[in-house]
Amino acid sequence: MPESTIQPEPERSRSAVRSLLRLWPYVKPISHRLFGSAGVAVVASCLALLIPLVLEWIVDGPVADHDPSGVWLGGGLVLLLGLLEAGLFGVRRWLVARPMAGLEATMRADLYRRLQRLPVAFHDRWGSGQLLSRATNDLQILRMFLTFPMVFLAVNTATIVAGFAILFSQRWSLGLILLGPVVPLVILCSYFEARYQIASRNAQDQVGDLTTLVEESVLGIRIIKAFGRHRNQAEAFRRQSRELRGTELRKARLLADLWMVITGLPDVALGAALVLGVVQVADGDLSAGTLVAFLSTALALRWPVESLGWLLSFSNEAATAADRVFEVLDTEIPPETGTETHSATGAVPGGPERPADGIRFSGVRFRYPDAPEGTPDLLTGIDLHIRSGETVALVGATGSGKTSLTALIPRLYEPTGGRVLLDGIDAALLTRSTLRSLVATAFEEPTLFSASVRENVLMGAPDAGEADLLRALEIAQCDFVHKLPLGVDTQVGEQGLSLSGGQRQRLALARAVVGRPRFLVLDDPLSALDVHTEALVEAALRQVLATTTALVVAHRPSTVMLADRVALLSEGRIAAVGTHQELLSSSAAYRRLMSGQDGSTPAAPDRQQFEGSSTR
Repeated sequence: MPESTIQPEPERSRSAVRSLLRLWPYVKPISHRLFGSAGVAVVASCLALLIPLVLEWIVDGPVADHDPSGVWLGGGLVLLLGLLEAGLFGVRRWLVARPMAGLEATMRADLYRRLQRLPVAFHDRWGSGQLLSRATNDLQILRMFLTFPMVFLAVNTATIVAGFAILFSQRWSLGLILLGPVVPLVILCSYFEARYQIASRNAQDQVGDLTTLVEESVLGIRIIKAFGRHRNQAEAFRRQSRELRGTELRKARLLADLWMVITGLPDVALGAALVLGVVQVADGDLSAGTLVAFLSTALALRWPVESLGWLLSFSNEAATAADRVFEVLDTEIPPETGTETHSATGAVPGGPERPADGIRFSGVRFRYPDAPEGTPDLLTGIDLHIRSGETVALVGATGSGKTSLTALIPRLYEPTGGRVLLDGIDAALLTRSTLRSLVATAFEEPTLFSASVRENVLMGAPDAGEADLLRALEIAQCDFVHKLPLGVDTQVGEQGLSLSGGQRQRLALARAVVGRPRFLVLDDPLSALDVHTEALVEAALRQVLATTTALVVAHRPSTVMLADRVALLSEGRIAAVGTHQELLSSSAAYRRLMSGQDGSTPAAPDRQQFEGSSTR
């Protein structure tokens, strides 16, 4: 299984009832409608059980007495009971349809809200298809379960109890025969339930894996076509589809065996009761009407008994879906720990009572949360001070940890040790919302959303006005947007793939500067630009950098020249700090890096992308 789909191992022994009971907080607000629908359904089912009693009266009364008018009266009563039953089931459906749709929407909103608040480390471990299947397929299963199977588990149980009470009142000896299969049915149902629960969980996990594969194939279609890898992707799809097909067939076999048992044993008992009843009628110990009523009642109970197999299997699927959804909802959100907010005068970086100290890394260590045991820290002790209003270029070999270091400023990841201070305040003491309103980031791999140019840029500052938007577009040299069909209101399409790489990168840069942030983090923001456009963007960017405190990850000398000073990152530490000219004179490692002659291999991997990705 690819690493992107790694997830917690499910608890196979978890009780299905306990899993389903966790839905109660969502069910409680609409419980009166749910219980009302169950009560209406019970009444409707009991009305159906009255029909055999009417048949008994018809056979032993009007039919035995050759009274046609009595037969018509009995037929009218049967018709009336049938219409009442149908009407009550319609009322039951009306009672639960809207509330259940609302419940599903509420759970989906809670799940989405939790996904937005969970740290990047969580999304590193989970495949996007797994999360997507939980937000769609699993929640739909839960809604369907609460709408029908859960209600009818109660309704059918009540119907069976009432039905057997009628059967025993008619002929207790025949009722005992029909009651005989109950014990073996309970044992066999428990046996099949345990196996079906495991198969159901496997199937739903495999659906998530398959969804991930399809999503990646669609988003990466250009790469697949460019390298001619469609056959490999098709083979991977066929392999996962075969696995899912095999699991679904295993579920079908288990369900078929269960239905065979649930259907066969009661039919055998019904046949035995019929033979004994006919003998008793022939001996004059039982009236024909009573036998007809007994058999009609037994047949009316056939569907409630047989449907138990399907209801139990669906309940297991719902329990599995609940487990999968709550695996996400139960994931702990790292505590804010922050106490400093914008509302506290001077209590935030740049406040009137807060001295401007810039960005300071003090003994910062970092390793990824999911790194294998024994893996050394990626950053082993970073000490760096970026003075207020200063721009520092961060350089280093590929994989040295540059992007990882920048991710610690907006707390996309938490440092393993040490502190990151903004104007003297530990970033860990700021709420994430406050921190991220102060820090703007442009990533090396820009991600745009299926929205307009305006919406994508203003994501960096929702309260910014038209003048701020146009200023940001001008700084990032995004003149091309005015030539689009609808200008800044043009939809850029999924992932912004309707634009070139350079255009996407410029829009991402505009998004970072539109809010005039106090602290700016740029991860090689000009790598996809041509030389002419790069020069124009650099000229405009200098105006922005003059009014902010910035850390710029640089790979090219032209980007380094934007900075006041340069910091060289090597072996998890800041090896040298100085101006570009100073480092060229004093650092052989820096000279090799700038000349492209540094062939060192880093000991630990660096991650280059944080936006719009839920997989590694």
